[in-house]
Amino acid sequence: MGLVFSSVDEVVAAVGSDLGASEWLEIDQARIDAFADATGDHQWIHVDPERAKDGPFGRTVAHGYLTFSLINMFLPDLIRAEGATMGLNYGADRLRFPAAVPVGSRIRFAGQLAEAKPTSDGGVQLTTRVTVELEGSERPACVADILSRYYF
Repeated sequence: MGLVFSSVDEVVAAVGSDLGASEWLEIDQARIDAFADATGDHQWIHVDPERAKDGPFGRTVAHGYLTFSLINMFLPDLIRAEGATMGLNYGADRLRFPAAVPVGSRIRFAGQLAEAKPTSDGGVQLTTRVTVELEGSERPACVADILSRYYF
């Protein structure tokens, strides 16, 4: 478990903390196909294994936004607000996809608490820098600054 906090003051004091990393997750074709169905993005590099064999990656790859969307699944492994009355996804800054995620590869999520500022309505806004690591690659699959708000 990464950072667990229970007040605005605790999270502000933790700025700069390394939040560790999640467990590895294998990206299979079923997950890629389900994302394609949910978003309507059926580009062949994602959903056509036969055609993708001759494509730029040699096999299908996950959608960049699929990789990004999985951050929300793993963010509670990196940072958690105990006793919060409400938490909100507030947005993202600096979103990049430096490396493709081929089907069958594994990714994990690492983070750092980059910023925490009290809000005028009694909450705290966090900027969590998340790096989606791609096993066996020097380049990450995704890097994003995730904005969250918590109220106690």
